[in-house]
Amino acid sequence: MRTRRGPPAPTTQNGRVRDMVTAARRVVVKIGSSSLTTAAGGLDDGRVDALVGTLGALAAEGREVVLVSSGAIAAGLAPLGLSRRPRDLATQQAAASVGQGLLIGRYAAAFARHGLTVGQVLLTVDDVTRRAHYRNAYRTLRKLLDLRAVPIVNENDTVATEEIRFGDNDRLAALVAALVHADLLVLLSDVDALWTGDPASPGSSRISEVLDERDLTGIDIGGAGRAGVGTGGMVTKVEAARIATGFGIPVVLTAAPLAAPVLAGEPVGTLFHPSRRRPTARLFWLAHATTPRGRLHLDPGAVAAVVGRRKSLLPAGITAVDGAFTAGDPVDLVDVEGAPVARGLVNYDAVELPGLLGRSTTELAAALGPAYEREVVHRDDLVLL
Repeated sequence: MRTRRGPPAPTTQNGRVRDMVTAARRVVVKIGSSSLTTAAGGLDDGRVDALVGTLGALAAEGREVVLVSSGAIAAGLAPLGLSRRPRDLATQQAAASVGQGLLIGRYAAAFARHGLTVGQVLLTVDDVTRRAHYRNAYRTLRKLLDLRAVPIVNENDTVATEEIRFGDNDRLAALVAALVHADLLVLLSDVDALWTGDPASPGSSRISEVLDERDLTGIDIGGAGRAGVGTGGMVTKVEAARIATGFGIPVVLTAAPLAAPVLAGEPVGTLFHPSRRRPTARLFWLAHATTPRGRLHLDPGAVAAVVGRRKSLLPAGITAVDGAFTAGDPVDLVDVEGAPVARGLVNYDAVELPGLLGRSTTELAAALGPAYEREVVHRDDLVLL
């Protein structure tokens, strides 16, 4: 294990300040519902003002800030007389409809006191999974930053379904950080850091740094948040850190009250070090910002060719097809056990493939024409998982 536990011992310039944090010029900050609301579900003005004060100071230094904020559903609970987060989708969407206006209004007023204008950006899964939408989201966020506004991003819970079932904005924050080529992602929650187990357990210790993926082996990440108004937990935060660091973006995980010292570079919370090799934006998008529309089952030879030798996937190596997809859609390539080994953009519709399975491209071209002498998934459109 290469994690650093107990008293913080970060890689620093002067023994105190984290250089990669203080050097970050474009920062994405994500805050969860439990860090913004009261136990009854309404917005906590003191918490909102504290966060905005910290981000306002950051902007005053000339740094760009993007805020990914949960809290719309939670903010709508009290005004609707709801005592807890509803389980049914329709009531969740109603609460989001009421709460989103309250949330952005509260942010607008708070940031205005710091001379800053905010812009609301509501995203759905399609906006980060379909490439045309993905580019449009980038242009919107980029223009807001160019105009010195603070983009406030949230899932569009009033009309979306998958996001609410997904349960949290952590993954969205990581994708937004990659989308805007952020220099730093800060995940704020109700826990001060990543711990080796339940922070309340005597045997648990705080992890100050995660140097690479191996450092997470054997750590009990736990389940959902404990405040009852959000649905995310440490699992989604660690996964968000994996996504962002895989794109070369450092991540700090800590509690919302520690936002100011974290952004000042103090060694609090947990710092996830970025990967040294940043993937191409296209392959990153394919791996993390797409939802597979189907699955292609591969025989062992095809798995070895695709994973071991980085070859294109041919019809001869496919044993079965699941899903209803069209040419150009993302699909998962799975091994004989059904485990995904890669994701790629398929060149055929789902209805076409069954008649091609197990046959060579030469045979298919002779029987069906030259249009069928092509890969099912080209290696340039494929990323290993």
